[in-house]
Amino acid sequence: MRETERRLARKKLDVEMKPYRQAGKEKNPTNGLLRMVRQTLHVPVSEIAEKMGVCKSVVLDFETGEAKNSITLKSMSRMAGAMGCKLVYGIVPQGGKTLEALAEERLWASVLGAGWKDAVKFSD
Repeated sequence: MRETERRLARKKLDVEMKPYRQAGKEKNPTNGLLRMVRQTLHVPVSEIAEKMGVCKSVVLDFETGEAKNSITLKSMSRMAGAMGCKLVYGIVPQGGKTLEALAEERLWASVLGAGWKDAVKFSD
């Protein structure tokens, strides 16, 4: 991918991922999301288990696994589908930065070396 194509792709992703960047500013924005959605929609564990073809303990294991960051996307997607939802995930730079800003930081780091941020802060 050429640099102009990369820049256009970053700009497009930055627009599409804006809501995710906002969520990414929080410490654990999606921790417990499966349980929260289930409880908010008032969907019983037994209903989800039946739709997924598993026992209730598996559904509860999925919720626990998600809270511990040990669940697979496939499992999350299956459970979301059983609740009438769809799994949509995003990858965003930490701290709510844009991809464009992160790419620029990486460029400056490669040009000026690892300590460039400290040098810039010192000169302010």
